[in-house]
Amino acid sequence: MLRALLLIGCCAALAPVKLPDGFKAPTPKPLQIGDSEIPDLLSGAAALAVRLATGTFVLGWRPCFAEVGGVKLFGSEPGAGEYALSFGPVRFRDDSSVLPAARPSKPIVVYEYESSPFCRKVREMCCLLDLEVEYRPVPGARGGAFAKELFAGGKTMVPYMVRLRRPSRASRRWRRSVPAQVDENADVAMYESDDICQYLRETYGPAQDAYDPKALWPLTFGPFQLITSTLAAIVRGLPGGQRRPDARSDNEERKPLELWGYETSPFVRPVRETLVELTLPHVMVPCARGSPNRDRMMKEMGRFQVPFLRDPNTGAELYESAAIVAYLNDVYTE
Repeated sequence: MLRALLLIGCCAALAPVKLPDGFKAPTPKPLQIGDSEIPDLLSGAAALAVRLATGTFVLGWRPCFAEVGGVKLFGSEPGAGEYALSFGPVRFRDDSSVLPAARPSKPIVVYEYESSPFCRKVREMCCLLDLEVEYRPVPGARGGAFAKELFAGGKTMVPYMVRLRRPSRASRRWRRSVPAQVDENADVAMYESDDICQYLRETYGPAQDAYDPKALWPLTFGPFQLITSTLAAIVRGLPGGQRRPDARSDNEERKPLELWGYETSPFVRPVRETLVELTLPHVMVPCARGSPNRDRMMKEMGRFQVPFLRDPNTGAELYESAAIVAYLNDVYTE
């Protein structure tokens, strides 16, 4: 892969990044909101509402356990290390009735622009299908080093879908369009949001007779998806339109950061927008309602809370949206 070759070639010259002086990961404080975070959360909630919470629940979502005041209403008691929402006397667990257990062995790679309604469609589909994705930000669909990587072939009009064992840069025929997807699990690369969504659904989704396709109408009904996704971006101030002038010049060359969360979370959104505007590659580990990754986080970290960031470039691990944004601004700006 072109990016792998670039990383190998520049590895020796890449200046290391380090933790801020006196850095200490903040203590997680579930559902505690600072006054400065309220505008962000309100606009994030508005964007969620405009899109009818698409991407908040995995495909085939269902409640599988409920308990009130110690009285079980239905389902089986969650086991040790399994996630269940606890709120006062209420305990609740959910999962998916249709998602296959097998997942891609490598994250799917998507070049994308945060405010594009077509890119949002792909991100929401990945949440519905519970797919890990490495996002490579291309601000404004033209800016940053990933744009140079994506457009290296110089083809500007031809859409493509390639199935090759080891596709070369020349044979891929990149063009100036996002979203663009590369799936190294199957040596597949393509443009066009509808084609990408169909490919992901057919390759990594449940059998077509296992669910009602009407459940996907917020994604498949074109005019509604386009208008509401555009409005959601406007509510958020059209983030990701350009690479921040203070972003480090070598951000695109860093190892991908790992962000646990999901598309519609108003707590996760400021973190993702900061990653995008700093053009930092990042793997999104989806944690929508019903996702098995909630159990995975419970087992690995002993708690469930998003956003959660792992940075392989510094070794930092931290919760709390505002703290993560501050950390990214400290480490990845000049």
